[in-house]
Amino acid sequence: MARTLLAIYDMDRTVTRTGTYTGFLIHAALRLAPWRLLLAPAVPFVMAGYALRLFNRRRLKEINQRLFLGGGVPRARLAPVTDSYAALVMATNIRPGARAQIAADRAEGRRLVLATASYRFYVEPIARALGFDDVVATGGLAGLDDMIRPRTDGENNYGPAKLRMVEAWMKTAGIAREEADVRFYSDHVSDGPVLGWADTGIAVNPSRGLRRLAAKRGWAVVDWGV
Repeated sequence: MARTLLAIYDMDRTVTRTGTYTGFLIHAALRLAPWRLLLAPAVPFVMAGYALRLFNRRRLKEINQRLFLGGGVPRARLAPVTDSYAALVMATNIRPGARAQIAADRAEGRRLVLATASYRFYVEPIARALGFDDVVATGGLAGLDDMIRPRTDGENNYGPAKLRMVEAWMKTAGIAREEADVRFYSDHVSDGPVLGWADTGIAVNPSRGLRRLAAKRGWAVVDWGV
C-alpha cells in the first residue's frame, strides 16, 4: 500500500513573515468597532501579566480578543473581515520560499496541512487562499447563537499540544502514522515535538533556540526569504 504523503506547515513566521494574530485583531477592530483601538494601550500590561506568568498563552489570546472584538461577534458579520484579512496577508505577509515549497509539495502529491496556534476562524480563509487541504488550528468558541466569543475551544495548538492535535486530526482523517510520510516545517523551538515526530523536520528561518536544536538533531535549515 502506498504511503500517505503529508506536508504539514506551521503558519506564523514560517509561512508568513510576521505573526498574524495582532494584525487580525487590529484589522477586525478597524472594520467592526474602531473605538476599540482606544483600548490598545492596555495590551502592554496584558503582555506583562503573561511575562510574569499570571496567566498562560491561551488566556493571553482570549484577553486580547476581548479587548479588540468584545464579548462576541456574529460569525456572519466576521466572515467578510476574515476574508479581507486573508487577502491582506496574501498580498503582504507570505514568504516567497513558502509559496514555492507549497507548490512543490503539492506537485509531489502531498496533502497540505496548516497546523497553527492561531484561531481557526481567521486561519481558514488564509489556508484556502494558499491552497491547503486541511487546517489544524486552535478552536474559537462559538455558541448555539453562532457568536464567535473570546474563549478557546479545546487546547491552544502550541508546543506539545500541537503534536496531540495533529495526531488527533490524522486519526479523524483515517491516516495511520505508520502508513504516512510526514514532512513538517516550522520556525520555532516550541514545535520541537512535531519536528522530532515527523519523518522529515525542516527548520524555516529558525529562531535561535530552534537553530541550536536543529543542529543537535540533524534537521535541515532553510531560508524562505523575508
